[in-house]
Amino acid sequence: MKQRIFTIITTTILCSLSLQGFAFNNTETTWLLIDNFENPASINTWEKKDTRNDTSPHIANPQVSILKTHPETENTFLLKKPAAENVVGNRKALTFKPLPQVVNVGETYTFFTRINIEYFPNNHIFGLSNLDAAGITKNDYNALEPSIRITDKRESNGFKNSGAIMVKTNEGYRYIQNYAEKRPAKPAQTDVWYDIWYVVNNSTVKNNGQTFDVYVRGGEFAVQTLVYKEADFRMKRELPLIYFMMNSNTGSVKKPYGNGGVRYDDLYMVKGTLLTSPI
Repeated sequence: MKQRIFTIITTTILCSLSLQGFAFNNTETTWLLIDNFENPASINTWEKKDTRNDTSPHIANPQVSILKTHPETENTFLLKKPAAENVVGNRKALTFKPLPQVVNVGETYTFFTRINIEYFPNNHIFGLSNLDAAGITKNDYNALEPSIRITDKRESNGFKNSGAIMVKTNEGYRYIQNYAEKRPAKPAQTDVWYDIWYVVNNSTVKNNGQTFDVYVRGGEFAVQTLVYKEADFRMKRELPLIYFMMNSNTGSVKKPYGNGGVRYDDLYMVKGTLLTSPI
């Protein structure tokens, strides 16, 4: 009898510990909302800075960062454009917001973002920063660490980008890949929602960090697909990541890129590597 009671108690304790561990793991892998733009007040949680406003004639605060609602689905999203139609010369249109959870050095987090390209031509980039608001305002592109780019602009060396989604590497920007077909991805489609997961390793360079892997579903990728392995942080400051950041650029007054916007929705983050959908 005593042996039976001991067995029951032991089993109960082990089950309790197991359930406690499960609850802990479940908490650790809960997606945290950065923004899904369904609350009209959420637009006020984003800082907007036009740090190189060369518009002529001058227009104060030319960037467009507004909430829009699809008339059929009633889904609300953020539309970001460097400036309104036919306005050029806004070279650094920054929009940024603190993350709900700091990504400390040594940690890995998965981020989820949905994007929809309004039209080409355009020049957009988004990602994460380890600088505060003042640092982002001062450093613009160099405030970014892991970053993803959408553009079809022509570079200063004459190279014309295709419009395919890009990532930052030590060698510059590189197109995401269709590894199954051993080629770069095709140009991104307009008016199509892309789900993007990026697994961010904020360990030090010495510990094989400051890199990120990217997965995409949308366009030519009918199912979630690994499209880039170990893209690089831009600056590798090896600091905690604290902001989500977007930047767009009309180009100069003399050589504009175009004002095509990008629609953003459903921004989430979660500790560890998690490739399920948070929505």
